[in-house]
Amino acid sequence: MSERLVVIGGDAAGMAAASQARRLNPGLDIVALERGTRTSYSACGIPYLVAGDVASPDELVARTPDEFRREHRIDVRMEHEATAIDLDARTVAVRAIPHDRTFRLGFDQLMIGTGAHPIRPDLPGIDQPWVRGVQTLDDGCGLLAEARRSNCKDVVVVGAGYIGLEMAEAFHRWGARVTLIEGNERPMARTLDPDMADRLTGLVRGLGIEARFGEQVEGFEPGRVLTPSGPVRADLVVLGLGVEPSSSLAEEAGLLLGRRGSIRVDRRQATSAEGVWAAGDCAETYHLVSQRRIHIALGTVANKTARVAGVNIGGGYATFPGVVGTAVTKVCSTEVGRTGLSSAEAARAGFVTAEVVIETTTRAGYFPGAEPMAVKAIAEKGTGRLLGMQIVGGAGAAKRVDTAAVAITAGMTVQDVVELDLAYAPPFSSVWDPVQVAARAAVREV
Repeated sequence: MSERLVVIGGDAAGMAAASQARRLNPGLDIVALERGTRTSYSACGIPYLVAGDVASPDELVARTPDEFRREHRIDVRMEHEATAIDLDARTVAVRAIPHDRTFRLGFDQLMIGTGAHPIRPDLPGIDQPWVRGVQTLDDGCGLLAEARRSNCKDVVVVGAGYIGLEMAEAFHRWGARVTLIEGNERPMARTLDPDMADRLTGLVRGLGIEARFGEQVEGFEPGRVLTPSGPVRADLVVLGLGVEPSSSLAEEAGLLLGRRGSIRVDRRQATSAEGVWAAGDCAETYHLVSQRRIHIALGTVANKTARVAGVNIGGGYATFPGVVGTAVTKVCSTEVGRTGLSSAEAARAGFVTAEVVIETTTRAGYFPGAEPMAVKAIAEKGTGRLLGMQIVGGAGAAKRVDTAAVAITAGMTVQDVVELDLAYAPPFSSVWDPVQVAARAAVREV
């Protein structure tokens, strides 16, 4: 009888691991359980589906269940929810949702790719159908259906992180009156340092979005959101308060948990139980700069860690080195990028830092279409090692953060960055790339 791999979760981590394991072990019996209706989709594309940039949810699906069955011989079982894991018996309890039928499925190896779920604070009225979080593509489709059903004119977005800002823009383009409520004093407060986040405040308000920073939501009633300064009209509420790892199955099975309740894994993505693996948003990872375990919910990390898990499941050997926390987003024409440590993160990790912010342009200043951009570099005093970088600017600004991500991963100093042989032409940058301009300013401070 062939060895069986059971995969819990049919999105990026689960299916990437299953596909990689299949390549290395053609004889492996693979069963994938997905409680939703789609596999391998881009959750990051949901705001653009809502905004109308993406015409159909199907366009966000990289590979369908039938393609997995036909091309990879993976037995994908849709609307099948894993409800418990028995590590001693090596079984998973499964509920077939359409028939409400339960059964047990044995495994030799188990891959947990349960992802994350939106944070839903315990507030009065939060369980009403017009108050929605967005994490899965099914969530996105449900949100879109509710918006169309209610013909929403007033939308409240709670939280001004990545998803909150993207959703606020999406519904602004939809034509709704949008109110953005954020408990912190500025947008993207958990991602950017205050001096960079403040650059987004005026931008958000300039779009015609009513932005209430430093304000808490107290509850939800039909047609309105309750706040200390009075109720806000709402046909629809989108929760953009971040996510938490979906690790309850693992915890109930006795697996060790790590940062923020994510599943503890080693560099091979192995959990605390033999033959059980985890990757993606449900699992913790390692930060190369702070050298600490962290939880970070990003599609890039999910796919990379899943590939490592799949190699090991399939009989090979692979390790995941860690991350530097690189991420980008866009609010209308303004782009935001960050990598490495923020000032606060660097201080918590024990670094003494030098920090500089430079103002430059996305192209040579005289070239048509040049737009302002600001770059912040964070370096370690004494060594000059680049620890972090943040960018806010016009079109073409954010992806420059990739240069900094490479430099940070390689342990380069700001002087090393200054000396990099980066490309130049007026349509793309000034003769000194903005990343190098920031690095050169940092050299004088370290």
